[in-house]
Amino acid sequence: MLFTENERRPSFTALLDRAMRLLAQRDHPEQELREKIRLSLRRSELRQGSGSAEPLDEEALEQVIAYCLENDWLNDDRFIGRFIVSRSRSGYGPQRIRQDLTQKGVDRHAIEQAMDEAEVDWLACASEVAHKKYGEQGPADLKEKAKAQRFLHSRGFLMADIRAVLANFGH
Repeated sequence: MLFTENERRPSFTALLDRAMRLLAQRDHPEQELREKIRLSLRRSELRQGSGSAEPLDEEALEQVIAYCLENDWLNDDRFIGRFIVSRSRSGYGPQRIRQDLTQKGVDRHAIEQAMDEAEVDWLACASEVAHKKYGEQGPADLKEKAKAQRFLHSRGFLMADIRAVLANFGH
């Protein structure tokens, strides 16, 4: 049990323990870590059977976040850089990666800066994804090309890159 019956709110130590467990698994952006700690507390309260959720000590949560930032355990810039590299290697384009980072609560300015600094060849990435899915010859007719275009677009690649990939199939 993380806190005794006498304590109404999770302490700094309990919140730090939760943060450390989450950060030990993988990097998180600051906003996502906040949300996961809150969610973890709600789940814990439900397991313990207390119907009324005790309020979270926001001051203690802010101290935990500040402590993690101070010790460089939590670093949005590092997270964004690693996320871009990981997702691009998994076959996702810049638009999809931007969307995923935005959903994780990352600042748009930080996303754009990291995307500009990322050394990812998006055309080569789109080409690799297309070749993996459609082979070296690529789509045979217009219907197949439209399908390939929709697929690459759903993966988050830019239309200019998609057109270039489809134009260069078989060459």
